[in-house]
Amino acid sequence: MSQFARLLGIAMVALTATGCAPHIDDLVAYTNDVKQNTKPSIEPYPEFEQKPVFVYDAQGFRSPFVRPKASRAPVVAQVKANCSQPDANRTREPLEAYGIDALSLTGSFRSNGDTWVLFKTNDGGLYQAKKGSRLGLFFGQIISIGKDEVTIEELVPDGTGCWQKKETTLTMKS
Repeated sequence: MSQFARLLGIAMVALTATGCAPHIDDLVAYTNDVKQNTKPSIEPYPEFEQKPVFVYDAQGFRSPFVRPKASRAPVVAQVKANCSQPDANRTREPLEAYGIDALSLTGSFRSNGDTWVLFKTNDGGLYQAKKGSRLGLFFGQIISIGKDEVTIEELVPDGTGCWQKKETTLTMKS
């Protein structure tokens, strides 16, 4: 009897499958009718005028993928008599590439009898300095180091060719 049930199941599946066959004769007739009666209209392409040729000549320029070289304009000052002038010919220290506003005092420590301070720059760098170290854009020099503060003396141009001393105190953020 199991073989009879198997044959009956196969017959049922075959009848069901033939009943699901699509009847699309009317759809085929409609598609053929639309194809015969429709005339496609394609707009002609617009006429393009010939533009003059542009020659790109950039051999003399720096590549945009290479960082520019750090260059600092030479300080040209009109020297007046009995006037404070910075030493523009001495070599610069790393902290002199940052303005005072770009530095924050983060800590201090003692080593071999010297008191050192740590400065964090606005670009994430960490630098150490001690009394007499140079920093800032205006020829700054550390003149004293306290527990939570550093006093810096800068030379600021006064507009007449002279430079005036100005003291700035940086404190540690709490």
